[in-house]
Amino acid sequence: QVHLVESGGGLVQAGGSLRLSCAASGGTFSRYAMGWFRQAPGKEREFVATISRSGSTTYYARSVKGRFTISKDNARNTVYLQMNSLKPEDTAIYYCAADVAAFSHTYYTEAGDYHYWGQGTQVTVSS
Repeated sequence: QVHLVESGGGLVQAGGSLRLSCAASGGTFSRYAMGWFRQAPGKEREFVATISRSGSTTYYARSVKGRFTISKDNARNTVYLQMNSLKPEDTAIYYCAADVAAFSHTYYTEAGDYHYWGQGTQVTVSS
């Protein structure tokens, strides 16, 4: 079983940047595809980005493509989400998620595909 801890959230002005980190422990990190999701007040949790277990394949929600970058460091058991050109509508609690992937290029975009979740980190973008 893997334990996930997010960090790096905070308050930033529109147009600014943040880098979220998600540190994993308790499992073989290189076996896991990883994802980032977010949930704004009064809204459902939504997919943001995902990366395959090898780190070779990524996929983004349309709303963040070109602004956010997901990366995975299997040596450090950490996945990152670099967020640039932030907008007020990016304000949410951001969660990282993990699940075992059968193939090196496999990734998941649905929350139901992930068994393991972090506790979340708050990102607030002011206008």
